[in-house]
Amino acid sequence: MMPAQRLQGCRSLHINEDNGRFLLLAVLIIVYLLCGAAVFSAIERPSELRAHRRWNRTLLNFSDTFNISLQDLGSLLKEYEAAIAAGVRVDALRPRWDFTGAFYFVGTVVSTIGFGMTTPVTVAGKVFLIFYGLLGCAATILFFNLFLERIITLLAVVMKAVRLRRLRTSGLLPPGICQDFAASTLPGWKPSVYHVMLILGLSAIVISCCASAMYTPVEGWAYLDSLYFCFVTFSTIGFGDLVSSQNAAYGYQGLYRLANFIFILTGVCCIYSLFNVISIVIKQVLNWMLEKMSCSCCQHCNKANTFLGRRNAIRPGSRLRRGRFGRTPDSDGPRDSDTEGRRLSGEMISMRDLTGSNKISLAIMQKQLSESANGYPRTVCGSSRQNGFSGGVGALGIMNNRLAETSDSR
Repeated sequence: MMPAQRLQGCRSLHINEDNGRFLLLAVLIIVYLLCGAAVFSAIERPSELRAHRRWNRTLLNFSDTFNISLQDLGSLLKEYEAAIAAGVRVDALRPRWDFTGAFYFVGTVVSTIGFGMTTPVTVAGKVFLIFYGLLGCAATILFFNLFLERIITLLAVVMKAVRLRRLRTSGLLPPGICQDFAASTLPGWKPSVYHVMLILGLSAIVISCCASAMYTPVEGWAYLDSLYFCFVTFSTIGFGDLVSSQNAAYGYQGLYRLANFIFILTGVCCIYSLFNVISIVIKQVLNWMLEKMSCSCCQHCNKANTFLGRRNAIRPGSRLRRGRFGRTPDSDGPRDSDTEGRRLSGEMISMRDLTGSNKISLAIMQKQLSESANGYPRTVCGSSRQNGFSGGVGALGIMNNRLAETSDSR
């Protein structure tokens, strides 16, 4: 392949860095899902088959013992499944739709946990849930983002104080310096994403262990099942196979339900923050993978660029003409700009090239004026492009400004 054709192929395959990161993440998630499906199928499928065989034997024995046909027995079981969906069960459970039960239900709705043990069955209830969940889920996500912003700010203050104490202990900072001056000795300091991830991970483990220690004796679950419930609930997966505070009566019922609410609230906030910090680490891995993947293509493109020589600044596809003495501008040594090369080579800029460059300048100027008028001019420096964390929306935008590995001043 000729160098010009190779360069053209590199340009046609080149995509935006953000789009490349998005596509790579999508491919990795698909591979992750396939691997997870294979593992869970290998683990859970034998148990499912054994449960089916055991259930079929139970139905046959019950039908022979009480002389009931399998069709009638199946109809009875369908009615019982409908009763379970309405909140009727054999064991004694709390009412699903009294005020406290409804409050538990709306809490699972707005937090996106959605256990599924309580669902509206009326048309009015389903319609109301659509509009209620739309506003409630949006407000709760905003609450989680504000919690994330404040917890990272708090961790930054604490970790900065610890760092100053270490500097003072090691003798790098004189003990007589006031706190304000000591704080000014670390301008632009921000906590590491790995330290924040470690602290949030330990906090989530402590909350889960404490909550499991409460659920095990009160709900009668095994401790491992309690830990499983904590993760499923705090991560808002909410399968619904285990649900807390559903019995009709408990010892110290009011205190237990209050503690259950506090544990779920703090656990969801902590796990939400932890997931967002982990996403930053995943993004760093994606940036590293993209950099490695682009090395080979960049090497080929650089070789092609070296062969083809300098390019026109406004119209990259056109090459410079030879000068008055039959030599290209590059043969005389490096120029300060492509405009200098044009001037020495005798090449004239066409009106269409000039108009195109003016349109680009006007577009940039309009963008800057619009951002200044709105009061939030956004500057993107070179380092933010190099680490791949410029911009960001929601939780990513919060952490991009507050963590060391993602900030522009890194």
